[in-house]
Amino acid sequence: MDPTRAAWESEEVRAAAEAGNYGAIVRAVRQATPLTLEELAKLCGYSISTLSRLERGKQRLRDVEVLRRLSIALQIPPHLLGLSDTASPSVHAPRPVARVNVNLAPDEETDPMRRRTLLAGLTGLAGASVLGTATPSLASANPVSALERALLDPPVKNATPVTIAQLRTSVAEAKSVFQLGRYTEAATQLPRLVSTALATRAENDDKPSANALLADAYTLASELTVKLDLKHLAWTTADRAMQAAHDSDDLLTQAAAHRAWAIVLRRTGHADAAQRLISSTIAALQPKLHRGPEHLSVYGTLLSTSAYTAAVDGDRDSARSLTAEAVEAATRLGSDANHRFTAFGPTGVGLYRISVARALGDYGTAIDVAKQIDPASIPLAERRARYWSDVAHAFHEWNKPEHSYRALLAAEQASRDEVRYRKPIQNITTSLLQHPTAHRMPGLQAFARRTGAVA
Repeated sequence: MDPTRAAWESEEVRAAAEAGNYGAIVRAVRQATPLTLEELAKLCGYSISTLSRLERGKQRLRDVEVLRRLSIALQIPPHLLGLSDTASPSVHAPRPVARVNVNLAPDEETDPMRRRTLLAGLTGLAGASVLGTATPSLASANPVSALERALLDPPVKNATPVTIAQLRTSVAEAKSVFQLGRYTEAATQLPRLVSTALATRAENDDKPSANALLADAYTLASELTVKLDLKHLAWTTADRAMQAAHDSDDLLTQAAAHRAWAIVLRRTGHADAAQRLISSTIAALQPKLHRGPEHLSVYGTLLSTSAYTAAVDGDRDSARSLTAEAVEAATRLGSDANHRFTAFGPTGVGLYRISVARALGDYGTAIDVAKQIDPASIPLAERRARYWSDVAHAFHEWNKPEHSYRALLAAEQASRDEVRYRKPIQNITTSLLQHPTAHRMPGLQAFARRTGAVA
């Protein structure tokens, strides 16, 4: 496009305007600006999935308030979106109720068979919350702040190197703590682990192995800081993981670092770059799959991550095809496992299917997929907490607040840190507090305090 022309002056926009296709106008201007769906969502106050549906014509775009917000956010002349040039009075618009653009089976509240599946796992949690869950005690020194200082300050120079075998054990222990959903404990361990890994690399002759383990430590740090919503640290640690991994001779370590970097890219609005990186890594792994379950597990995890990235970007076709490939890889693996700490297998892919459906705005589908998984069969607390978090998010968007709250309590049961640190959980909790049915959710105020949603 000619840089001297406004984004809305393109032929594509003119054609869409003549056809009255407001969604196509928004998509064309957003991409020409350029803005990601995530960035536009922040500007206008709507969810990524809602904007994706609006752009693709899956949801009618005729609400005047929505059109006006998009017009302002993208600097589109109001008349192109069928609006008058007169500004509307400033009002606080109610949160739009999400629509489910799939054919739903009978509602779980009216179908007794469906009530005995997913909702059976939620029974009693609201009542239990009245008794209260003990508020986790805070350490005198905030481990998250300590981790931030350790990663941003120059490396500790008096760290003691260890053998490769000892370092491998320490890295594995830290990864296990993370998978147990104990993020505070992982944050406490990581500064010393990274310092030890750096000292070991400096002193050990086996540089490739030392670099691989240092990359694993940084990859874990990136995954943790993503959980904690520390974007600057996630970017920093993922970049360091990439550098160390490329100095190792381990393809799987490199693939894990690439995945961590791709997740950071996606979360910072660079979905296309993330997909290119994952695709090239998948292509490098494909000829090596005969080497065993570790390669297949890392390969399947990359496919799952790519499917979710496509879903977040509103690319429904790619999300579906990549999910199908991940399912095929899980079937080939044969059973759930935790090779290379991937937690990959049929259940693991099922968890991603929930996330993909939710990201696409198919909340009914997300719940249907969730009902096919027995949460008690998910062995890792971090994954079990993520399962319940996705279920809570889907029910929340589906305007079922009480179901959403019960799922949040289940997520807290799996991992207190999952609900204590995750921004989406806090946002849902804040919304529940404001819902007219809040009085029917016993213990909600106490839960909100435990999660930090309220002081």
